[in-house]
Amino acid sequence: MDKNLDREKIIIRTSITGIVVNVLLAAFKAFVGIAANSISVVLDAVNNLSDALSSVITIIGARLAAKKPDKDHPLGHGRTEYLSAMIVSAIVLYAGVTSAVESVKKIINPVKPNYTAISLVIIATAVVAKVLLGRYVRNQGKKADSGALIASGTDALSDAILSLAVFLSAVFYMVTGIALEAYVAVVISVFIIKAGLEMIQDTIKDILGRRADESLSKQVKDIVEQEPEVMGAYDLFLHNYGPAKFYGSVHVELPDTMTVEEVDVLTRRIQNKVYHETGVIMTAVGVYSFNTKSDTVADIRNRIQSTVMKHDWAIQMHGFHVDEEAKTIRFDVVMDFDIKHRDGLSILHEELDPMFPEYKILITPDIDVTD
Repeated sequence: MDKNLDREKIIIRTSITGIVVNVLLAAFKAFVGIAANSISVVLDAVNNLSDALSSVITIIGARLAAKKPDKDHPLGHGRTEYLSAMIVSAIVLYAGVTSAVESVKKIINPVKPNYTAISLVIIATAVVAKVLLGRYVRNQGKKADSGALIASGTDALSDAILSLAVFLSAVFYMVTGIALEAYVAVVISVFIIKAGLEMIQDTIKDILGRRADESLSKQVKDIVEQEPEVMGAYDLFLHNYGPAKFYGSVHVELPDTMTVEEVDVLTRRIQNKVYHETGVIMTAVGVYSFNTKSDTVADIRNRIQSTVMKHDWAIQMHGFHVDEEAKTIRFDVVMDFDIKHRDGLSILHEELDPMFPEYKILITPDIDVTD
């Protein structure tokens, strides 16, 4: 709870800083743009205003996402941040499209700008301010694991480059008398549109559900496999319900000599350790039984594993167990996305069934969910 509270404070504090800086920059740029009759500077000011509005929406999203779970939303409201990020993306995209339209109009009906030394100083100051703001917001976004802040910081750094282009076009005009600012405005618009589309694409991935971060999944597996009784950790699922809010499940392979009481103590210990070290709530810890009493089973396992893992699409085999009395062999195979599970199972049965005709072979296909 304290971690989530600190995260919310970081997002709100950083967003307020962004709002103040962007509003001031927008005001100065609008003044310069109108006074100098420069469409590129005016559009740069509009871009700053859209950034300020984005920060407002980020704050609202963070506050809504921090609401406590309730009966209708038992897993919390964390995914609200993804919706706010989508709105921010739409605002950026809209700003880019409208800027492009106005820029083309100025190319068709050009108007000569009128820059002054003060104008250049203000634009140059805006470039520096945007660089500092972008780095600050992006670093705070990484600290708080906020996609919205990281996107805003990256966008601010891109804006600094665009503002630099405006500055250089102004200097070029004052030296040569050739006005490029309408064309620079088109370039600015293209960059804004590109940023908006990339932000939308990234947010859609979060909403649909993306592959868990490799470092987090590896950390969880390492914690589980540190337990001396655990012979392997498999089928790790990490379900995301908002930034830094994960629920997970995993299967552990344990010796078939353990009692139910021992398994219960172990799985609870695993759940506590994973939560305190990563913040991931393990909703379930399943168990695979590992045969320890038969050399025959070990030979069967080695032969089957050699056959299965010769295929490039077979990533991993686990959960292996042989019931010599019931004459069944069961195991799971993780298959990559290049083969259909049905086809993979067909190939494996064609190869393994003749090898062990006295056994019924039960193969469960697993999805390659985490690294």
